[in-house]
Amino acid sequence: MKTINHWIGGKTWADAPDRSAPVYDPATGDQTAEVAMATLVEVDAAVAAAKQAFAEWRHVPVTRRQNIMFNYRQILVERRQQMAETLTAEHGKTVADAAGEVQRGLEVVEFACNMAHLAKGEYSEQVSSGVDTYTIRQPLGVVAGITPFNFPAMVPMWMYPIAIAAGNTFVLKPSEKDPSTSQLAAEWLAEAGLPEGVFNVVHGDKVAVDRILEHPDIAAVSFVGSTPIARYIYETGTRHGKRVQALGGAKNHMIVLPDADMELAADAAVSAGFGSAGERCMAISVVVTVGDAADQLLPRVQERIAKLRVGPGTDPDSEMGPLVTGAHRDRVVGFIDQGVAEGANLLADGRGFSPEGHESGFFVAPTLFDNVTPDMEIYRNEIFGPVLSTVRTESYQEAIDLINASPYGNGTAVFTNDGGAARMFQSEIEVGMVGINLPIPVPLAFYSFGGWKDSLFGTHSIYGPDGVDFYTRQKVVISRWPDPMHRGVDLGFPQHGS
Repeated sequence: MKTINHWIGGKTWADAPDRSAPVYDPATGDQTAEVAMATLVEVDAAVAAAKQAFAEWRHVPVTRRQNIMFNYRQILVERRQQMAETLTAEHGKTVADAAGEVQRGLEVVEFACNMAHLAKGEYSEQVSSGVDTYTIRQPLGVVAGITPFNFPAMVPMWMYPIAIAAGNTFVLKPSEKDPSTSQLAAEWLAEAGLPEGVFNVVHGDKVAVDRILEHPDIAAVSFVGSTPIARYIYETGTRHGKRVQALGGAKNHMIVLPDADMELAADAAVSAGFGSAGERCMAISVVVTVGDAADQLLPRVQERIAKLRVGPGTDPDSEMGPLVTGAHRDRVVGFIDQGVAEGANLLADGRGFSPEGHESGFFVAPTLFDNVTPDMEIYRNEIFGPVLSTVRTESYQEAIDLINASPYGNGTAVFTNDGGAARMFQSEIEVGMVGINLPIPVPLAFYSFGGWKDSLFGTHSIYGPDGVDFYTRQKVVISRWPDPMHRGVDLGFPQHGS
C-alpha cells in the first residue's frame, strides 16, 4: 500500500509514520493509499524548518519571490491536467470540475506574481520641518494553513502563494481524505526554485491542528471548513496570540422571483446545487421561491435532474461524481431520511443509487425537496451533499427576511428581471457575497472571498487585497535627518508645521 508522507524542509519525511489513515477512491470504495498522520514531532519539525528558512527568505528581493511564483505558475499551466486527475482519484469530483478548481487556484498564484505592487507602502514628504513619514509592509514569519477536503488544490492556493510571495514561510495541514495534490504542490514549488523549508506539508488530524494552534513560532493561521471547527480554530488560535482568519460553513439561499427567466434559474439551481456533488461551501442548498415561482421553476428543475449523468469522476460523460467517503455518504443519506420524516415533499430521491460496475462507490444522486420549512433539520444544517431544498414564501420581503435570519452569511443569489428588486437585494441582504442572476458569486483573485456572520471568524477575508493585508503587517516610519538649520534642544512637544 502506497504511503503519502509529510513534506518537510524541502523533501519527503523519511521516517515511517506512527499513525496512518486510509485514502479511498470514492468511485469504487477501494482503499488506494494510506496517509501519514502527524504527531507533535512532525509538526515541530515542519515549523522548525519554516522558521529557519524565514531568516533568509524574508530578505530575498520581492522580484525574486515573484519570479519563483511565475515559474510555479508555468508548471501549473503545463501540468494542470495531472493535478486534476490526481484530485479526482481521491476526492471523486469529475476531472472537468477538478480542472476548473485548479484554474481558480492558479488565478491566485497569478495575483501573487504581482506582490511587488501589492505590498507597496505609502510616503508623505515634509509632514513637519524636515520630517517624512512612510509605511512599509513586512511578513509575519511562519504562517500555517488548515484546509478542507472539498477543494484540495484550490483552497490551499488561496493561502500559500500570497503568504510566500509576501516573504512568509508556510506550513500546510491539508485534509487527510485527499492529500496528494498538496504533495504535488510541494514538489512543483521546489522545482520552481523555492528554497527548502519555505513550504512544508504535514498530514494529520486534531493532533496536528492543535499543535499548529498552540505552537509559539507560528504567527498566523488560515482555515477553511465547518463553522464549529472555524469557531474553535479562531478562539484557540487567538488565545495563543495568533492572527487568525477562519472561514466557516454556509447555507446558501437563492431567491427566485416570479418575473425571473425560469430557464436560466433552473439551470443555475441544478448547476449550483449539484456541482461537485454539493460539496462546495458556495453550493446553493436552498431555493427560496416567491409567489407562484415554485410552480414555474420546479418542473424545469426536475427535468434537468432526470437528465444528469452521475458516475465516476474519471468518466468524461459523468456530470457529477461520488461523495468523498462512505461516512460522508451515510451522513447525507441520514439527512434525506430526516427530511422525509419531518414532512418535506421529496421530488427526487438520490438514495440507493450506484452506477453499474461501481456498486461499492460512495454515491448519492441529486435529491430535491419541496415545501421545506425553516424548522426542519434539512434546512437548519449544512448537509454538504447533492440535496436541494425549496422553501416557498409569499412575498419578496419574507424571502429576504428568511435569509437574513440565517446564522450563515457566505453566499446568496437572486434571480429577477427587475432592476429595482435586484438593487434592493444587494443593499438589504446580510451576506458577504451576492449574485444577481448568477448562482455562485465567487470573486476573482483580485477581490477577496469571505462571508458574514458564522461563515467567517476574524477581520480578514481570504486571498485578494485582504490576503495581502493578512499575511503582512504595517510599520510606520517617521524620519528626520540633521540639517544646517538644527536648532538644538527643545523640550516642548513637537507641533505640526514647526
